[in-house]
Amino acid sequence: MIILNRELKGSILDIGGGGEGFIGRAYGEQVIAIDNSQEELDEAPNGFEKVLMDATDLKYENSLFDNVTFLYTLMYMTASEQAKAISEAARVLKKGGTLAIWDCEIASAYPDPFLVDVDVLIDEHKYHTTYGIVKKDAQDPAQIKQLCSKVGLHLVKASSNVEHFSFYYEKRI
Repeated sequence: MIILNRELKGSILDIGGGGEGFIGRAYGEQVIAIDNSQEELDEAPNGFEKVLMDATDLKYENSLFDNVTFLYTLMYMTASEQAKAISEAARVLKKGGTLAIWDCEIASAYPDPFLVDVDVLIDEHKYHTTYGIVKKDAQDPAQIKQLCSKVGLHLVKASSNVEHFSFYYEKRI
């Protein structure tokens, strides 16, 4: 269960924030949600800014956001796209800012699709969704940690269970 209790302060760039728009639901006007799918942005609830943009080529200046979030977004990217998106996230993150990641371990998503159930709690509202993909790249927490460390982010908090994991990183330089 992901509990979004509004611990992130300041501006938030939510990468892949279309669809369910959980970060936008929780944080409202603090959020600019980007997604590379207009359809996903159109499906997201109102109450926060939504922008069509590719996470591997962010059109924002350096050190602009207090926080950057990836909530079950990295799973939809190839390993190369993940590296670029995390690098871009670190670039637009302010010194002292937080990069928050919630995602899952994927041993195989090809040729059979990979499906993961996710529960999110925002205030008294509990949401349930299933995310699914078909791709050749596996994904594990160690890979994501390595990408974050490579761009100079420092791990502050980590948690994991059977297939889900979450990381909070800080940009110190």
